[in-house]
Amino acid sequence: MSLACHVVIPARYQSVRLPGKPLADICGKPMIVCTALQAHRAEPQDVIVATDDKRVMEVVADAGLEVMLTDANHASGSDRVMEVVRARGWSDDAIVINVQGDEPLIPPAVIRQVAGTLQSQPSLDVATLCESIREYHTVFDPNVVKVVAGSDNMALYFSRAPIPYARDDFSDPEQSSEMIAVQRQWWRHIGIYGFRIAALRRFVGLPVAKLERIEALEQLRMLTSGMGIHVEEAVESVPGGVDTPEDLAHVRRVVGGAQL
Repeated sequence: MSLACHVVIPARYQSVRLPGKPLADICGKPMIVCTALQAHRAEPQDVIVATDDKRVMEVVADAGLEVMLTDANHASGSDRVMEVVRARGWSDDAIVINVQGDEPLIPPAVIRQVAGTLQSQPSLDVATLCESIREYHTVFDPNVVKVVAGSDNMALYFSRAPIPYARDDFSDPEQSSEMIAVQRQWWRHIGIYGFRIAALRRFVGLPVAKLERIEALEQLRMLTSGMGIHVEEAVESVPGGVDTPEDLAHVRRVVGGAQL
């Protein structure tokens, strides 16, 4: 059954740590094509890649997928998604899912999950996902964004720092890192967002927030402006996105192994 939502995949060509990232080869396919194909398997109304580069546009189009060339000066992926929304004239009550272009292994089930959350709870404007962190070193990795939420599953804060900070555990020499990881629970934010388009329109119209600038996390703009973000545990494990050459090598190993 087709999902009553749109999927837009922002794909900026330049990356500080991995230049030309959307076109990085993953076992014979460009990364952005892998991501778009995964999104199609969720069966939304449409999947549109939004890029700032003609090379990416040509590769996506050659793969038979829908693509739109967008302004190169957008500050964030959300701004790029909003350009597609305006061009397509989607209504304010429609749902759009922002899938990161560097998530070539994203399970279709989690795209369906985010869309289903917004469809089943009309009071929500923004939805996202998280998953449990069980590796101690990951808690301290600034490339892994952590989230804490209230009992109502609404986000309280996102950070690159280890939140919550387990003060007593971290200072106790008797505690091994493995024991701490098992006893405590941290949550990794998964970078997929579902928006009602009215909420996305409001979000991209807000000025950059101080906390957003400090942490380099645009979702903090929503929280500091009073917008709510619903967070729930992903129904399937979501491999991390590709930010570094090491991440790319890992994804290649996973995809290559699956093809054997």
